[in-house]
Amino acid sequence: MAEQSTPPAAPAAGHTARAEAAKPADAAKPDRAVVRDSLGVGVAVGLSGFAFGVTSVGAGLGLLQTCALSLLVFTGASQFALVGALAAGGNPFTAAAGAFFLGTRNAFYGLRLSQLLALPRALRPLGAHWVIDETTAVALAQPTRRAARIGFTVTGLTLYALWNLTTLVGALGAEAVGDTDAWGLDAAGPAVFLALLAPMLRSATDRAVAGLAVVLGLGFLPVLPAGVPVLVAALAAPAVLWLRGRREDRR
Repeated sequence: MAEQSTPPAAPAAGHTARAEAAKPADAAKPDRAVVRDSLGVGVAVGLSGFAFGVTSVGAGLGLLQTCALSLLVFTGASQFALVGALAAGGNPFTAAAGAFFLGTRNAFYGLRLSQLLALPRALRPLGAHWVIDETTAVALAQPTRRAARIGFTVTGLTLYALWNLTTLVGALGAEAVGDTDAWGLDAAGPAVFLALLAPMLRSATDRAVAGLAVVLGLGFLPVLPAGVPVLVAALAAPAVLWLRGRREDRR
């Protein structure tokens, strides 16, 4: 009876050690590593606000208007779409509509991040303002909720501060810079986003969705207003999942 009621401690300790060793390495990712990666993304993309400041002033917007766009809109793709349409001589309302449609993708990001981050109610308005491509990609790449919150916060804070600072600098120095296309700063944001997205395409389904989204986005780019091709590209996910479901039903 004594032997049955008092099991040896060594096997239990050994089992615990094996369980800890079996945990994925990413589950123990230190906070400093998350902060380092988030700072890298925030700095790399934040510097492209310089190109927006120059482009916006070149399109005819004033210094205050340019800075207000970065402070209040804070989604680079929509901002570039707006000033690009204005620079091409487009109607302001049409340009604003295109930028709005392009920015609606952030609403879909918010649906996913609201569950992942589970922010307190008082912080949700601030968090919603920082829901963009880069913060979403960094947060989704983290293994735990704590790491996701750190990644989202550090990326959002760094990117918001640098984006607005470089927007101001670019707007002030627009005449001295000249053609921003020669600098290539406007490509920094998309390049970083693709670099973050690529490692997440692990399964054949993920790659199929990404590939179809690229085809749809580029295919409809010449024929649809600015911002709408991005929404059309979002149909890639349900289309691929529907095809996969039909294939499984046949099997």
